[in-house]
Amino acid sequence: MDNNKPRGVLLMAFGGPDSLKAVEPFMTNIMGGRKPPAELVAKVAERYKLIGGKSPLPEITRDQAKAVEDRLKAAGENCRVLVGMRNWHPFIGEALQQMVAEGIEQVVGVSLSPHYSRVSTGAYAQAIDRELSRLEGKLQVKIAKDWFDHPLFIEALAERVNEALAGFPEAMRREVQVIFSAHSLPVSHIQDGDPYVVQLQTTIAALVQRLGVLDWHLGYQSKGAGQGVWLGPEVEEVLDTLASQGKYNVLLVPVGFTCDHIETLYDLDIAIREYARSKGMNFARAMALNTSPKFMEALADIARREF
Repeated sequence: MDNNKPRGVLLMAFGGPDSLKAVEPFMTNIMGGRKPPAELVAKVAERYKLIGGKSPLPEITRDQAKAVEDRLKAAGENCRVLVGMRNWHPFIGEALQQMVAEGIEQVVGVSLSPHYSRVSTGAYAQAIDRELSRLEGKLQVKIAKDWFDHPLFIEALAERVNEALAGFPEAMRREVQVIFSAHSLPVSHIQDGDPYVVQLQTTIAALVQRLGVLDWHLGYQSKGAGQGVWLGPEVEEVLDTLASQGKYNVLLVPVGFTCDHIETLYDLDIAIREYARSKGMNFARAMALNTSPKFMEALADIARREF
């Protein structure tokens, strides 16, 4: 690679509506161009109203991109870091077009989903392929290797867990039940070869080893409306089991998400928090990584390894 030319890094995310008006077209994109029923749009829009009227994901990912670019430039790299989203602006194709306009020829794509699935990183790669066919060889894109066990990613998660545990009285911290949560997927995806669950389990094992002794559990959240069997148990089922055992101090760690969005701010902070409180539980949630300095170092290292 010509070191005199700028290198590109594309941080790839699912996307999120940046206003209430964007909710319907965002959902249409998720549904492959099919317009969602009006009652479903109203239901989802109401949830976005409860978390500020939009998803914070677009803004947070832009901040992540700037932080990663700053770190790479400080390390002597001539690079440009942009965000490309699967379901909202800036779309992956738009970001790649901007790379071309800025004279970039080589790009490393880094998925912000830590655990590979065909519906996350796999879909991002498909979007890249579609755009590259339009760009007629003006750009080469390399997808970064999966980073679910990257040491700096694990350290960043450990920091968030320890910060959250510090919010419990010291005398009860050893009794806190830690629930690691991740997005549920159809079991058929796993049966067809998605490494999602294995990678998730590897992340948790490394994190638990880093943290030391924890009473921990894995629960899946945000199950979709599709038919068939989905990964479980759901977080609510884990809470039911803990309550039946008289264990009421709970810390939820969204280990499958690296950025706050509706599935942390509504699904966890509102819906699941209320469910836990209905069980008489003392419930807390660890912060998402967002722009954690350690996580920004991890992303910069992940990209730089591919240069």
